[in-house]
Amino acid sequence: MFKRVLVSGALALTLASSPLATADEISKQEAYRIAKDAYVYAYPLVLTYLTAVQTTNYAEPTGIPTQAPFNQFSHAREFTPVDFKSVVRPNMDTLYSPAVLDLGPEPMVLSVPATDRYFMLPLMSLWTDVFAVPGTRTTGANTARDFLLVSPSWQGTVPSGLEMIRSPTRYTDIVGRTKADGPADYDAVHKVQAGYRLVPLSAWGKGEYVPPKGKVDPAIDMKTPAPVQVDQMTAASYLGQFSDLLKDNPPGPFDYPIIHRLERVGFKPGQHFDLAAQSSQVQKAFERGTADGKALVLSEGKKAGGEGKNVKGWVYTLQSGAYGVDYLYRAAIAQCCLGENLAQDAVYPSLATDSDGKPLDGSGKYVLHFEKGKLPPVDGFWSVTVYDKDGYFIPNAIKRQALGDRSNLAVNTDGSVDILIQPASPGKQRESNWLPVAAGQPFNLLMRLYWSRDEVLDGDWAPPPVRKAM
Repeated sequence: MFKRVLVSGALALTLASSPLATADEISKQEAYRIAKDAYVYAYPLVLTYLTAVQTTNYAEPTGIPTQAPFNQFSHAREFTPVDFKSVVRPNMDTLYSPAVLDLGPEPMVLSVPATDRYFMLPLMSLWTDVFAVPGTRTTGANTARDFLLVSPSWQGTVPSGLEMIRSPTRYTDIVGRTKADGPADYDAVHKVQAGYRLVPLSAWGKGEYVPPKGKVDPAIDMKTPAPVQVDQMTAASYLGQFSDLLKDNPPGPFDYPIIHRLERVGFKPGQHFDLAAQSSQVQKAFERGTADGKALVLSEGKKAGGEGKNVKGWVYTLQSGAYGVDYLYRAAIAQCCLGENLAQDAVYPSLATDSDGKPLDGSGKYVLHFEKGKLPPVDGFWSVTVYDKDGYFIPNAIKRQALGDRSNLAVNTDGSVDILIQPASPGKQRESNWLPVAAGQPFNLLMRLYWSRDEVLDGDWAPPPVRKAM
């Protein structure tokens, strides 16, 4: 409660003498609202941490992306096989280079090579905000750089030649991408990947660094997906995990309104939160708020995975990667699409219906028509990939799952470009523009726009509709 005080002709605010309400004095409904909002607020932090715990529980990189100890890259060496069913909507544009960093023990030096090949190494906090993106768009082509990645609490001297980037959280995810123009290009991509290096500051400049083997904890559940583990947590375990994570992964600069609300029900940042030690009213509020918060995140996650800006049937968002205080949207994106990039780096329009609003189906023939001068406006690259209804590649005779700006597409006499989406070949003369689908089977499309220009980000350009061919 505040009272007004006149100071030198200006109006100031001071705290009134009456104390703030205690946890026991808060109404049941208010305690419930705080608990529900707390679940939504905490969700990305808890989910990303459990994901990191699983993906780093290895002695050394296995050769499969997302399987490597802390502070080590796990490079993809080839595109996802067509018959691989463990990853939905894989791409045929880049080779991934993921890593999970633990900056608690000491800072890490991230080195990137000088290359004219497009690449990006987005750094994502445990809250899922992208806070830096070394790569072609930001730091430039043919420019080798060495970055000192430090924790929120690190205080030290930055050695000469290193550029400091302070992570908002102790744990940081990197999901690197390097452009690859098909299997024949793999060797060149691997050379670029070899230039992505992670070295502890204590070992920097002291010769070749060999990372130690990681510690494998047999108690970690490696079978249950992290989102399922979060869903199975009780209110007490969820809030306890959240409070412990806050110690090294602090709230953002705009988060104190919700932190102060949490303090009113006994939550104290920097301390473990024991729900059992709270009043029965607060316990009941958190149990009900957790259940309803969980249902809300799941519901909004489903929407975020299939909704957004809808233009001519194409659905996409231009608001990912940086969420501010939109905690519900941040949680929804984490639930459906963990690791979304900034729109400036990548936009992903998806399509499941034709221009008449009918589901795409391999019983027909379709055309994606780009008018002259209206191809996707990007400074990186673009592609259109076709998937079956479950998000997997569709095997076909010509072994083609995507077409794009590197596909040597034939141009019509009027300067326009058609992508032909159908089960059977349109004939040898038009086969360069053919994107095969399975006869009689439903499918969907995903467009990838890397380093989009302002026309995309401002909404002045949108993908054209897919029309059924006559």
